[in-house]
Amino acid sequence: MTRALVTGASGVLGAAIAHRLAGDGHAVICHGNRNGELVAALASELDSVHGAGTASVIAFDVTDADATAEALQGILADGPIDIVVSNAGIHDDAPMAGMTAQQWRQVVDVSLNGFFHVVQPLLIDMMRGRWGRVIAISSVAATLGNRGQTNYAAAKSGLHGAAKSLAREVGSRGITVNVVAPGIIESDMVGDRFDADAVRALVPAGRMGRPEEVAALVGFLASREADYVSGQVIGVDGAMT
Repeated sequence: MTRALVTGASGVLGAAIAHRLAGDGHAVICHGNRNGELVAALASELDSVHGAGTASVIAFDVTDADATAEALQGILADGPIDIVVSNAGIHDDAPMAGMTAQQWRQVVDVSLNGFFHVVQPLLIDMMRGRWGRVIAISSVAATLGNRGQTNYAAAKSGLHGAAKSLAREVGSRGITVNVVAPGIIESDMVGDRFDADAVRALVPAGRMGRPEEVAALVGFLASREADYVSGQVIGVDGAMT
């Protein structure tokens, strides 16, 4: 059975991705850091819905290179990770004129440095096996920009360049590397920020996306059917970009 690691699995999007991958027959390792109870509940739900032993839990801080490497070595002892979905990310919004250096560093550290800390230790085993999937979750903000989110947009757009370059490095080994860039996706947090009129003004499709729609694309990119799709940034944004 292929093994998939989903970072930031405690959120709405991470949970939907974990469910999709489990439903597609992958063993899913659900990662969290501060939300251990939510991740444990998700793993239990995955086992209940998709079969006992489908899910496991791992906890580490993606910004800590040493802690991440140690945690990953533990799970690699049981075999390679075939699919990694780098979904961990945070917001700390402020206009750049008033943004602190800590706000900048923290957001970049989680989304961009965290991608490196998680993905880099997994590559050698993928290369040896001559198959693998690296999928980074970005945002429409990376391509359009967004007021108050220069840190977030910078971090997420950095993933685009990293993924395109990595795809060239590992393509001959049967490994694909892609980016999924969601737009406005349904969640409790987003629902508080955008009313129906605002969504219609921003999104040509006239509605928010559903987490399952993002997860469906991740599921395809993680599949054998996507062997020839690599180095791409694909929006799930209702034609916002």
